[in-house]
Amino acid sequence: MRTAIVGGVVGGKPGNGGNVWSRLSFVEGLRRQGFETSLLEKADGRVHKADLLVNIGGHVSDQAIEAAATRVYVDDDPGYTQFWQREGLINGRLAGHDFYFTFGTNIGRDGCPVPTNGINWRPLRPPVVLEKWPTVMGRFDRFTTVASWRGGYGRVESNGHLYGQKAHEFRRFISLAERMPGRFEIALDIRLEDAVDKHLMESHGWHLVDPYQVAGTPSEFRKYVQRSGAEFSVAQGIYVETQCGWFSDRTTRYLASGKPVLVQDTGFSRDLPTGEGLLTFTSLDEAVEGAERIVSDYDRHARAAREIAEEYFDSDRVLRRMLEEVGL
Repeated sequence: MRTAIVGGVVGGKPGNGGNVWSRLSFVEGLRRQGFETSLLEKADGRVHKADLLVNIGGHVSDQAIEAAATRVYVDDDPGYTQFWQREGLINGRLAGHDFYFTFGTNIGRDGCPVPTNGINWRPLRPPVVLEKWPTVMGRFDRFTTVASWRGGYGRVESNGHLYGQKAHEFRRFISLAERMPGRFEIALDIRLEDAVDKHLMESHGWHLVDPYQVAGTPSEFRKYVQRSGAEFSVAQGIYVETQCGWFSDRTTRYLASGKPVLVQDTGFSRDLPTGEGLLTFTSLDEAVEGAERIVSDYDRHARAAREIAEEYFDSDRVLRRMLEEVGL
């Protein structure tokens, strides 16, 4: 049997069971493609030689990279990765791979300012194992998401431009919840030093809950998503400003569960169908209109959400294409 190692930090976002699912999707998805697969966070001399290494974010050591016959880098932080590489901050992390894939599906295309730095970045959609995320039909009650106010990284500056974080995008759309009272909830990881922002969000009608309580483990995360009516979320400012095409692996799980999503466009609408099940916005008025459309015809959007997951994010399709591109 062919063997594969999936490398990636699982504990990097404590209290967010969705981060675990992002790694398990590759582990379980590759098993479905006939691989004996193991998850690796840190390497040592006992690492066995594998037919394939899928190195998510480049966290696996050089030793494990050398132990694999085919070495694939998966960039799940498009923009950050490439700007940092250009500044010479993570060159070692990218070295030694045979193929480079990115969730930033517009990188290298016209209209996207993210540098390729001489690398052939291949587009990759975040996979979801549909068997693990069955459709859960129900009535609409609220929009939810799981988010970190600032994320794990600081702001990135390139060519005199300082790219924003998710906090900056939430502030842009802070009045949305007032336009549709009682509809918007966020399992939000927000620090004590951002208490002013937390109060501001709540004063504008957002219901904030503790992600450690409602989505801290993979099973709790899945329950939270599948008990939601739909997802509403902004994106990291850097994804929006570069229009790199990033798409959230969290959002794929809402879609798979038959939950419509209303998410900020990062350029992914160039390749994915939008308007039913998957709705996008770039302005406050568009966000309000999208939310109203989901609420007014919920069942239709719920069915379309699952169909989009099956057509575009099914791990069998996504990973089979990746394997074909690397010759396995």
